[in-house]
Amino acid sequence: MKQVIRKGLKEIIVDEVPDPPVAPHHVLVRPLYSLISSGTETASIHQEGVLKEVAENPSHLRKIWEALKINGPVRTTAEVIAKFSEYAVLGYFGAGVVVDKHSTVTDLQIGDRVAYGGEGTGHGEAILTGRNLVARVPDEVSFEHACFATLGSIALHAVRIADINLGDRVAVIGLGLVGQLISQLVRLQGGVVIATDLRPERVELARRLGADHALPGDASVIEATNSLTEGKGADCVIIAAASKSEAPCHLALQLCRDRGRIVIVGAVPINFPWEEMYLKEVQLFMSRAYGPSSYDPAYERRGQDYPFAYVRWTENRNMEEFLRLVAAGRVDLAPLITHRFPLEEAPEAYKTILDPQSGSLAVLLRYPAASEEKPAETFIPQRKVAVRKTADQRAEFRVALVGAGNIARWAHLPSLKKVPGVKLRAVYSTNGARAKSYALRFGADYCCSDYEEILRDPEINVVVITSRNQYHYSQALAALRAGKHVFVEKPMALTEEECRELCEAVRDTGLHLAVGFNRRFAPLYVEMKKRLAWRASPAVINCRMNSPGISGSYWMADPSIGGAILGEACHFVDLMYWLLESESVEVSAYCLPTGKQDPIGENNIVASFRFADGSIGNLTYCTAGSRTSGGERVEAFAQGIGIIVDSFKSLTICGTSKRKRSDLWARKGYDEQMRFFFRDILQETNNVADVMDGTRATIYCRKILESASTFKPIRIKMEL
Repeated sequence: MKQVIRKGLKEIIVDEVPDPPVAPHHVLVRPLYSLISSGTETASIHQEGVLKEVAENPSHLRKIWEALKINGPVRTTAEVIAKFSEYAVLGYFGAGVVVDKHSTVTDLQIGDRVAYGGEGTGHGEAILTGRNLVARVPDEVSFEHACFATLGSIALHAVRIADINLGDRVAVIGLGLVGQLISQLVRLQGGVVIATDLRPERVELARRLGADHALPGDASVIEATNSLTEGKGADCVIIAAASKSEAPCHLALQLCRDRGRIVIVGAVPINFPWEEMYLKEVQLFMSRAYGPSSYDPAYERRGQDYPFAYVRWTENRNMEEFLRLVAAGRVDLAPLITHRFPLEEAPEAYKTILDPQSGSLAVLLRYPAASEEKPAETFIPQRKVAVRKTADQRAEFRVALVGAGNIARWAHLPSLKKVPGVKLRAVYSTNGARAKSYALRFGADYCCSDYEEILRDPEINVVVITSRNQYHYSQALAALRAGKHVFVEKPMALTEEECRELCEAVRDTGLHLAVGFNRRFAPLYVEMKKRLAWRASPAVINCRMNSPGISGSYWMADPSIGGAILGEACHFVDLMYWLLESESVEVSAYCLPTGKQDPIGENNIVASFRFADGSIGNLTYCTAGSRTSGGERVEAFAQGIGIIVDSFKSLTICGTSKRKRSDLWARKGYDEQMRFFFRDILQETNNVADVMDGTRATIYCRKILESASTFKPIRIKMEL
């Protein structure tokens, strides 16, 4: 499909990317029209260049410095350079017809006319969006007007937050699309609208659309508002402006009466003079997106609706209500549309929006489906896109990347490029734009959004899996059964049964399966293992990991898919086994109280292990710390020696004397790990963590969680 892309910092292109596949609780929509958000979308187009952007957001430099300390100068520089050609999807609302749906969606049918929203949906010929972000379009509403459903629900939610009563004087600051819609909705709610903007043509438009009072946004607006309110000020002020200045907030405070209300829906710096806010005792409200369910993944992605009796107006119900008002002729949208462009001319559409002389307001993109009589019936998904005209078949190993996430671009793809005889054949991701971006950057022959394309390709003989944890097992199993060697990021699997199936598949096929336990190849841990090999008695190991990033709504924090323990702490249970070369026989663990959203108790654990050789180990894994609390620290003690590795960068050896070795950059062993993986395939050796190592890590972590939940020590047996 064709999709609108921001390439790098500011270039807008239309490129061919794979169509998205359907997902649980989602539908696939073929748009006829989509609406460009002149505020949200243009804010991500850095037309004044990188220096201006960095000057206005110095936090970018801090991010680069933090990345430099963790990943070193070479890979950090490569990532910074890549930002100038990286693909990003623009857009998040439009209207079209349903062309496919997951079996979990039962109340929509193929061919239904719908409006859609959702962050990251984009402007493309096929849009995947959650069922709760799709609203049926009444027959009386055109697709052009249905595009406004998302913006309309944002405006509707702001009006609800404002709690407007009959006769309330309501000032609306900023008369862009959302401001114009708010002005119309306030009148429907019984309020008296005082609309103002710096642009005279928008003030005039608000007047034509029914604003009771439309005022130019100059110094006279304060005096005029006082005159219209008998010197008392507005009962409520809604800020719908987008500005980098604090002026809209200051103006709102001046317009607002004593004990009045200010509602912020626009993107503005929030900075009010304390004394004036205090003396007026003004109430300040934030209006978040288009309903109480906004940004809730359970609602938007997993299809869990809010109970009607308790939450009357969700995102979806706001979208439906706005479309009802449009169908009834209560909201006038036609005058808001200033420009229409075919999809192929999207770059020109963005130029028009960014040109202050164009007078643009609502700019629509028209899709080829708009010319078809039955667009749902003619839809044929294209889930594979060629990137190179001719494929390179000389390489001994032709690799498919499965999952285009951060670990792939920071670690595994750069490592693959360093291994002789290895060629990246394909990139698979359900995110078509990201798949295309990675394929272009790392030289793949094609990209796809259908995993079956990878499995069917006879040229691919190795699959590198870096997808989300819950997909590792099924993707690895399918690849083995398709006759392909597998490198899978940890965790290899989430259950013992999944581990058993993978072990059987490796045994039956004779193929290699390696698990991404990179610490086995990190130079400082290699040195630690060498020193421990000299011991003549049991050892004591203490591992401490602080990972505050795995918290809140971040997917890896979800205990239902393993959480931080199966997803990350597995590194350290593998590390202890590898350092000691001894199986654990028992674990006793405790976690923070469970049932809380943050910190998630199951992700904050202290676990003590007893090993077969008499050694003991302790793992402290927490997500409740701060980013300045340090990262990982591993201490090992045996008779007459102590060894400490801190965050991959320092090694301290304490024997008869104390020696310390420090590296400027963390060296995590990714390159060495990948090189040994391919060597293992060629030489039938076993240097990289294999299917049994992956099984062990999963079993150990599951026993940790079992002990923490039962408050009992748990015996560990490696039996499959």
